[in-house]
Amino acid sequence: MIEHTLTVAGVTVDTRHWIGGERVASAETFTDVSPIDGRAIGEIARGTPAQAAAAVAAAKAAFPAWAATPRATRARILHAVADGVEKRLEDLAIVETTDNGALLRSHRRGVMPRVAHNFRFFADWLLKLDHEDFETRGHTNHVSWDPAGPSVLITPWNAPLMLATWKVAPALAAGNTVVLKPAEWSPLTASLLADIAAEAGLPAGVLNVVQGYGSEIGDALTSHPDVRRISFTGSVPTARRIAASAAAHLTPLSLELGGKSPLLVFADADLDLAVDLAVEQYDNAGQVCLAATRFLVEESVAEEFTRRFVEKAGQLTQGDPREEATDIGPSIHPRQLEKIDGFVRRALDAGARAVIGGHRKDGQYYAPTLLTDVAQDSEIVQEEVFGPVLTLQPFTTEDEAVRLANDTRFGLAATLVTGDRERAERVTARLVAGTVWVNCFFVRDLQAPFGGSRQSGVGREGGSWSFDFYCDLKNTVTAPNGWSQDHG
Repeated sequence: MIEHTLTVAGVTVDTRHWIGGERVASAETFTDVSPIDGRAIGEIARGTPAQAAAAVAAAKAAFPAWAATPRATRARILHAVADGVEKRLEDLAIVETTDNGALLRSHRRGVMPRVAHNFRFFADWLLKLDHEDFETRGHTNHVSWDPAGPSVLITPWNAPLMLATWKVAPALAAGNTVVLKPAEWSPLTASLLADIAAEAGLPAGVLNVVQGYGSEIGDALTSHPDVRRISFTGSVPTARRIAASAAAHLTPLSLELGGKSPLLVFADADLDLAVDLAVEQYDNAGQVCLAATRFLVEESVAEEFTRRFVEKAGQLTQGDPREEATDIGPSIHPRQLEKIDGFVRRALDAGARAVIGGHRKDGQYYAPTLLTDVAQDSEIVQEEVFGPVLTLQPFTTEDEAVRLANDTRFGLAATLVTGDRERAERVTARLVAGTVWVNCFFVRDLQAPFGGSRQSGVGREGGSWSFDFYCDLKNTVTAPNGWSQDHG
């Protein structure tokens, strides 16, 4: 007999899908395992293509009423969802830490408050979303944002709820209905979100959550003819599959993909700041798409930078992410750990040197690693590892720094540390990246555009850009003095 609920640190989580405002079971399940100790958390309903289709049908049925719901009402419900997130913040934090291994202190202080903020921000932005009318030869142009329809949102495992709500909140605010497919390695908080949304008064069918393993329901969702938008965060190979699947119906896509971002450190930089930013790249055990994993350091300060980095990194504590003192937790899954170790072993075999780390530890933990003596065209420099593995390369000129920074197939982000304002302006203008941080890192405002260049993504979300994606923009042109009747 399949159990439909499990208990995680005292929190009850329903393991069934959420479709059309009801819990729906599956005949088969998959096992969810905690990366903290490798123990099974429980069995999760394993969705079928038929259940994926049912979720889309529920979203389609709920769409007309939700799209017609006044903006102020939609905004009020989204604020109520945010209230529910804040009320259950501790539950969400401990469940997500257990499920994906990220630091509990980060979930409590940063991640889950940001989840609530996602809903509040897009609720408020919806109410001020407007475009000033303009004239063309006496005719009035009026731009409006029409809800597009059912939206499929496929989210990753490294920041499950935060990245899910980064998509769910604007899609719902725009008047779309949603089918959310969480990553199979971290599905639990998506189920809790369904409970919170229902309690907040979100109508049945407006938010649906379907769990699956691999591509077995992903293909059914992304190829469905009734889906009007697809937003995906994850790997380039999966994005190619989704794009091919969506092509049959020309379904618009938003893709936030991998990164191999540089951290450029010039000789005029504040080295203490540069080292602090560099060590920060181990956040979430290196499982951050925006991480600046390639250190490019001006040769004259490279030795001193490395010395300070090694000293600072040596102060990090790796271990149980539920402990307050822990700085680095585990890799999420044995498969991911094996992937990380494979990258490092191949790099060492090719002549790289591990200044620190370079090896696995007990359980699903990988030692924080810095590799030097790496070639620009090597796998370790060119491919995303998605673990606590960084490389360091020296440069001698500004031109060389920019060339090395841009010499990958990615373009998600870049971080620049320099004391020269004019240099910062010159270099940032030449970097290929969706986001550039100057003398800072990971400062993100939801009203700013977010996305990647090259193979790091397609499109931008955030602020009005999110509504541009989740809506069909309409321009209504009205002739002057063309009315046969005036009821004014």
